[in-house]
Amino acid sequence: MEKWHSKLPKAEIIPASAREKFNLESILEAVSSRLPEAPAWFDKDQFTDKNLRFFASEILREKIFLNYGEEIPYSCQVEIEAFHEGEERYEISAVIYVMRESQKGIIIGKKGAALKKVGTEARLEMEDFFQKKVFLSTFVKVDPDWRENRKELRRFGYEF
Repeated sequence: MEKWHSKLPKAEIIPASAREKFNLESILEAVSSRLPEAPAWFDKDQFTDKNLRFFASEILREKIFLNYGEEIPYSCQVEIEAFHEGEERYEISAVIYVMRESQKGIIIGKKGAALKKVGTEARLEMEDFFQKKVFLSTFVKVDPDWRENRKELRRFGYEF
């Protein structure tokens, strides 16, 4: 601490260790006390600036990441083609885009078992998140160039 006091005499020196979880609260308090207060960007009751389609897509994408090996999730893109809110339930139609026909087979699995598992896990989480029943239809399509095509990337929500 003496070394840092000599180099930065006006600075507040807080010894800490992330590995040992030592003094982390002190750092958080010191930093937050120095941050300027800014006006709120959103109303207090506004949860997010994202729509429900976004969350449906992300929930399904998460299930793909959790259920498949390393290569497949990075070659996939989920697009919500239809999102209808009925009185009883949401009806959601999603397309999982992959880059190769072999990846389509992996996503679907033997007799559709892998896709059914992912769809069921996603549907259950969506029902918990949306607090409403969900009817989820999933399809898998091959689009070999989706990651290199700026128009496709923009359609999927990636900006440049």
